[in-house]
Amino acid sequence: MSVPSQLLETSAAEASRLDKALAAAFPDVSRARFQALIAEGAVSVEGETVREGRHKVKAGDTLRVILPEAAPALPLAEAMALRISYEDKDLIVIDKPAGLVVHPGAGNETGTLVNALIAHCGDSLSGIGGVRRPGIVHRLDKDTSGLLVVAKNDKAHHGLSDQFAAHGRDGRLERSYLAIVWGVPERRQGIISAPIDRSTANRQKMAVSRGANAREAVTHYEVLETLGKPPVASLLRCVLETGRTHQIRVHMAHIGNPLLGDGVYGSGFRTSAKKLSEDAAAALNALNRQALHATSLGFEHPISGKQMQFESPAPEDFARLLGALRLNNTQA
Repeated sequence: MSVPSQLLETSAAEASRLDKALAAAFPDVSRARFQALIAEGAVSVEGETVREGRHKVKAGDTLRVILPEAAPALPLAEAMALRISYEDKDLIVIDKPAGLVVHPGAGNETGTLVNALIAHCGDSLSGIGGVRRPGIVHRLDKDTSGLLVVAKNDKAHHGLSDQFAAHGRDGRLERSYLAIVWGVPERRQGIISAPIDRSTANRQKMAVSRGANAREAVTHYEVLETLGKPPVASLLRCVLETGRTHQIRVHMAHIGNPLLGDGVYGSGFRTSAKKLSEDAAAALNALNRQALHATSLGFEHPISGKQMQFESPAPEDFARLLGALRLNNTQA
């Protein structure tokens, strides 16, 4: 059965690369999508099929694109309750609870945020890369709670992806996290600039690395509060300048202050729990995850250009641990 499609036709406004000319003429379709269509042979210039996005077109050249309708999403739609901070026809901001996986993968084919969004958004999703699916532009670890923005269409996905690729250095994007770490960092505020790559000792972990494949990673942190008398832990605000896998968890462990509850990067600090009061130890045990919460998210709306800002208070399990640590007194 043939896939329904539509014919897009335009004249090149000026001399340019083919993919750029198409993206400029049809802003609702991303340049990446046009590059894929060109490679598939769905684009012609002056009646001749072209398969190279860098092909030069002249002003006035006739460009034609066969644009298939978006295919159904591959993950199954699964209705589940979502904490929605904001939603419009282009994007949705979710306050993700700890324990929810963002994207389907090995061992998590169902029950993910993507499954839930396909069910929630329904026909409001348009083709992202040719598939009706939510556009994930950043992720949170399964056991990290907090704010996450997701695109509903190709144009919004392209605009948000561009902001996340710039890592906030152009002033459009801001992401900050609350983290509870063991001990007190030597400096009350600082910048951790340490490249990250997959660990050579354990491929399930990330690690600070100077290897050829390591990627730049920069985390800004500030100590908001020391916890306990004498201090056994600290509450930090961390601002990401880059967005690497497990970045805050790896960086805080790197400077000797891993996150409470982090069994992957803070396992060497399990004995520190002996310094906690009974109430604080019980709250940490109940947390059963790393003490990390994506509390603030700001970005430029990819369609309207309006600056958007969202805040998420610490969830109950995080707040309970924080309160118990404030009262914590080291046992003699």
